[in-house]
Amino acid sequence: MMKLLEIYRKICAFAVFGGLHKKPLFEALAAFCEAEDGSFAKHRAYGALVHEIYCGGGSLSECVRHAVFSDENVYVKAMGNMQAVNPNVARAAHAELATLSALASLTPANFGMGDDAPQFESHEIDLVAEYDKRVADIGKYGYGIFTSSAMFSVGEEGEILPIASADRISLDRFVGYREERERVIENTLAFLDGRSATNALLYGDAGTGKSSTVKAIVNAYFDRGLRLIELRKNQLLLLPRVMDEISENPLKFIIFVDDLSFNQNDDSFSMLKATLEGSACARAANAVIYATSNRRHMVKETFSEREGGDIHRNDTVQETLSLSERFGLRVLFAKPEKSLYLEIVNELAARRGVKKDKAELEREAEAFALARGYRSARSAEQFIESLM
Repeated sequence: MMKLLEIYRKICAFAVFGGLHKKPLFEALAAFCEAEDGSFAKHRAYGALVHEIYCGGGSLSECVRHAVFSDENVYVKAMGNMQAVNPNVARAAHAELATLSALASLTPANFGMGDDAPQFESHEIDLVAEYDKRVADIGKYGYGIFTSSAMFSVGEEGEILPIASADRISLDRFVGYREERERVIENTLAFLDGRSATNALLYGDAGTGKSSTVKAIVNAYFDRGLRLIELRKNQLLLLPRVMDEISENPLKFIIFVDDLSFNQNDDSFSMLKATLEGSACARAANAVIYATSNRRHMVKETFSEREGGDIHRNDTVQETLSLSERFGLRVLFAKPEKSLYLEIVNELAARRGVKKDKAELEREAEAFALARGYRSARSAEQFIESLM
């Protein structure tokens, strides 16, 4: 087994996994190995190292594994894009992975800080074999930030960021709207299988599960390489940048725009329309757009805009109303009728263990909905929560 300083010497010369040098775990390792034995700096660096291990769950092995699989490097990017890999790069990658396996297997005793120093867990792992397996099935696992998160947002400069508290809702949580969800699921599976799939618009009343449906589908098919990137409406001008960023990634992406609506002279309108029409500068082959809206036509109009003095007002109206037609799949999530609303209430009550006479439960549920002015899946859930 390699000793710590021998491992560190090899890590210093990393070429493929050189990006790990900037990770806090490896910065602390560098500070520890380069500090004078017995110095305050040595003890401080060890504390920083174990702190990072604790933040990662308490196992050095798992922290190193996570760092390796989330690293975006020249080797994994070439493999992900089905490109030929320079033999020198491949050899270096495997040699560095062997070194990282040795690092991941170290115990607190290998750091020589004594039994009273903070302790951590570790075990032997073979990152060479694990990495080769990941790369062979990279269309499911991806690389970089996409390896461990399902959902992402977009920063102000267009950078893609993991959503730390992403919605973990699952498909089995839903009651009702089965046919509507199946249409979206079928389109998504076609997309994942490389068959003909299309952009989708989920529209209809608030609280009917449109957004939750999209997120549940992403959670369900994460292991098949599906990821979600959420864009706010005011970020649609960043679409070309986002598409360019993911265009060569082996994963499949849903670009998700929630609660979509436009004003008449909105610059974002033109960008979305260009993307939906297949503009080469705005789309990526491994991405589809899923949007939700409370209005089918998504464009806020006034009577003056419909009846005003525009000579070509009919053309103008048709232009604004045509955006929804650019979505190949349009699924209506309508406000539930009383029977569906009560079906949802009864199912949720059974799942939550609510002990109440069915007739009384339904009377109270109906009164709850009427007090709020509408029935919806959301109001049914809120009613059940009020009983807990």
